[in-house]
Amino acid sequence: MSPGIPSFAVVSGRSVQRALHGREPAVIDLIESAYRLHGAGSTVNPPSYFLRFPDQPNSRIIALPASVAGNVDTAGLKWIASFPDNVANGLPRASAVLLLNDRRTGYPYACLESSVISASRTAASAALAALRLGAGRAERGRVGFIGTGLISRYIHTYLDAAGWPFTRIGVHDLAAGRTRGFTEYLRGRTDIPVKAFGSAEELIRESDVVVFATTAGKPHVSDPGWFSHHPLVLHISLRDVSEEIVLDSVNVVDDVEHCLKANTSVHLTEQRVGHRDFVHATLHDVLTGGYEVPADRTVLFSPFGLGVLDLALGAFVYRECLRAGELVAIDGFFSELETHGSTEPATVG
Repeated sequence: MSPGIPSFAVVSGRSVQRALHGREPAVIDLIESAYRLHGAGSTVNPPSYFLRFPDQPNSRIIALPASVAGNVDTAGLKWIASFPDNVANGLPRASAVLLLNDRRTGYPYACLESSVISASRTAASAALAALRLGAGRAERGRVGFIGTGLISRYIHTYLDAAGWPFTRIGVHDLAAGRTRGFTEYLRGRTDIPVKAFGSAEELIRESDVVVFATTAGKPHVSDPGWFSHHPLVLHISLRDVSEEIVLDSVNVVDDVEHCLKANTSVHLTEQRVGHRDFVHATLHDVLTGGYEVPADRTVLFSPFGLGVLDLALGAFVYRECLRAGELVAIDGFFSELETHGSTEPATVG
């Protein structure tokens, strides 16, 4: 952004989808670059802030502020709501907006519909982790999804675009109708066999890669024996597995301080054992060669979801929409821009 009268634009979800359609490999590369910037200290990513509702204990709205230097050069805030009861009323569970701020003036310059941005960066992060954590290991062709919402759909899309060697896709959800729906969706988009599983145990035992993308608020899988074949576990929803499984696994997180909060499975494990020694590495460590994942243990990837990823992808979408002429400018959005003739810095006292 250049200095001058600040402008402000809105980017619709439809424009976001057009900007990202068919760009999955590029988005994965962009997310990897954001992780590298974060690991190199070129970001500011404060703790997420949770707005909770006493009369709706399973619902929340989360604020994720962040700033990214480098070629992203943007600050901002993701404001994302999770209301699981929406599903029963025919609405998606999650909704979100993303505000982008000029890092030189602080002025916000865009508001983007962000459910697709959030799902895309989550899926790209999962695909990147699968590629890096699964590299050089045993064949990972059987992928199983526990949870059948938007995130699972996007993760499948990104794994497929990344060239993942699917041999069979498994599906399980507590709601039988959602299991059937996701199974039919997948069968309409791939020739790979798709199998619906009646239990999480059966799916886990027959999968080389397990994707948890649920709305679970506390662990519901507790037997390490289900993982005796040492799968790669993409623990996207963060609260599905017990402390016993965490302690029996190699644990890779996106950011230690962020992930060991808010009663995630790894946070519960820290509270139980009183230390963090069970966390082996961050994804940045793996990307930069600082940690090599062993082949003979279950690998549990737990990404809290960093605001810097949303900013990196949001800035990319903004620039694509600007190039395509799809920004909706809000003329006169800012008022009181007159500084009464003085351009000298304000003083105190």
